[in-house]
Amino acid sequence: MTTPVKLYVYDLSNGMAKQLSRQLTGRQIDGIWHTSVVVFGKEVFYGQGISITEPGKSHHGAPLEILDMGETSLDEDTFDEYLSELKEHYTADKYHLLEFNCNSFTNDCIGFLTGGTIPSYIKDLPTDFLSTPFGASLRPTIDAMYRRPAPGAAPVPPPTNAGQGPMDVQMAGALLQAAAAMASQQQTSGYAQPSGHSSQATNAIAGPIHIITNAPNFNSFIKSHKAAVAFFTSQTCPPCRMIEPVFERLSEEKGVQVDRDGAGFAKIDLGVGSANMLAGQYGVRATPTFLFFLNGEKVEEVKGADAGELRTQVDLLLFQAYPPHPHTSIATPTIKALSLNPILFTQAPAIDTVVTKLSSFIDAATWPTSAPQTQADVKKLLSGEVTTYLKARFTPATPGGGKPSLPSAPITLLNSWSAVTQTLVNALPIESLFPLVDMWRLAFLDPAVGNWIASSPAMNPITVFLPKALSSIHATSPTDTKRWRNFNLTALRLLSNGFSSRASSNWLMSGNNSSGTRVRDNVTQILVPSLLHEDAAIRTAAASLAFNAAAWLQKKRVDAIQTGRRWNVDTEGGDEMAEWQVEMASAVVEAIGREKENEEVVHRLVACLAFLIRLSPVHDTQLGPLLEVLQAKEVVRAKLVKGEGWNTDGGLAKKDVRKLVEELTNKLLS
Repeated sequence: MTTPVKLYVYDLSNGMAKQLSRQLTGRQIDGIWHTSVVVFGKEVFYGQGISITEPGKSHHGAPLEILDMGETSLDEDTFDEYLSELKEHYTADKYHLLEFNCNSFTNDCIGFLTGGTIPSYIKDLPTDFLSTPFGASLRPTIDAMYRRPAPGAAPVPPPTNAGQGPMDVQMAGALLQAAAAMASQQQTSGYAQPSGHSSQATNAIAGPIHIITNAPNFNSFIKSHKAAVAFFTSQTCPPCRMIEPVFERLSEEKGVQVDRDGAGFAKIDLGVGSANMLAGQYGVRATPTFLFFLNGEKVEEVKGADAGELRTQVDLLLFQAYPPHPHTSIATPTIKALSLNPILFTQAPAIDTVVTKLSSFIDAATWPTSAPQTQADVKKLLSGEVTTYLKARFTPATPGGGKPSLPSAPITLLNSWSAVTQTLVNALPIESLFPLVDMWRLAFLDPAVGNWIASSPAMNPITVFLPKALSSIHATSPTDTKRWRNFNLTALRLLSNGFSSRASSNWLMSGNNSSGTRVRDNVTQILVPSLLHEDAAIRTAAASLAFNAAAWLQKKRVDAIQTGRRWNVDTEGGDEMAEWQVEMASAVVEAIGREKENEEVVHRLVACLAFLIRLSPVHDTQLGPLLEVLQAKEVVRAKLVKGEGWNTDGGLAKKDVRKLVEELTNKLLS
């Protein structure tokens, strides 16, 4: 006598996947599938442990589809006994949306009952999803959702922007959360469990270990991890119990994290599901056995409970999967010793003199009738609250008075001052704006102003001054160049001081202004021609700004290496940041070649070039070939020689600058 076996199919996304998948992944995915087995008049599924209910009466509602999986010759008691054996493995805490889920369970059950498997479009869904760039970028976040947090661990961050817009990330987060909530919801109606079953978590592992019980899930696991380690074990194996704590520690130390590259770690118990058949596919005949996979291909095998060899092979696998940047093995002590702190323009002029100068320009201007403030109101704010604030921060301390407590600018003042700045930019000619820009230059040294800048792109003075600076720095008339010189100089110093706080520097390099344009692009359009300006002071300010931008990037690279975080083209900023590095490197090399008078400019530009090159993820593919075409090594090294690259005897005079040039050309440009 045989019994029919059915597969109930549900969509955990309730149609969201079908609507949004192509936009998010570039591939049509019709559902995030949940399945259950219906046999012997009951529906059995896995979520919060193994659950049993009347067919169609689970919290998932009516199935989207019912598939005929054949018939079984086993009796109900045998099946119940099988479920009791699985209860120790299919526990609530081991659930994972991709690797160890309801479909893993039904595939095992179908294999036990009929010898078949669930449809490929269901069991292969994780592989299909993770093969997309968006899916791969979300893999660490999904893993973190199902990792039992270690004591004191930070909460799991939301999915990161993997090249999609903010709205795409929000939709992906909503889709994942909806699917996870539906999958893990506790069954309360008609709920039953096999004898002795408990849905409570029994596994306290904090690391990202994936539980694998069948071949489809194992294939998905090794294909979705660049580096993967599989631990074949059994409950009756004493050496397995000895080595398991080591394996767990390695999963914590070397596993994939949201912002860190690592290996996937999987545990396969030969006594669970069809794991024994999986072991046979790879010739595993004894436990413990560890298999190591690189890009889905087996590369190594370790048999026995050898903790030292296990750790060695994991480290070797990670080295092969994520080789360190070649620059980490090059000795560059001079470049490493360069300060990553920004070059700031901190000298304060006499505040009253600056305000008086600006007031004279306001009095001489033809005031727009549409201006939201009168001339008197503008002058009152500048000579009153703004002057009081700047004097409090930049008036020299009296002898013996100790270090003064510097006030932070209140938001109300910054908003009022910014509104007045917009009015003045519309009312005054470019050549009359430099006192106003210089006042903001000082204010940018206040961390509170940096935070405000980053949070108020529609109002802050950078977005107001940038259009004027873009037009003035590209002046072709010698008269205009001379007339706008002071404005251009103070604007460059203002932008340099924008790197005084983390918030404003991140906004300058990664943020958008109110029109959606990348701020970095506008800054670069001002910076590049300034590096070749005929005025030495402007070239010095431009070289300082270039140094600050490159130092910002270098600091992030160094921090990533020191903390073990993932750092590649995508995490650095994608193709846009790679293109920016190429543009900047080209401009800096040209500027170094032309500079034959100001040694400080050369020093800052060479340091800038070193920062752009060192640890760059696009060095081999884009930067290196470009620098070779530009003959960057020869251009920079010429600074050491009189006549060819410098105007004074013997080239560069300062020993530290010469040493930096030699190290850059011999180590990073060779």
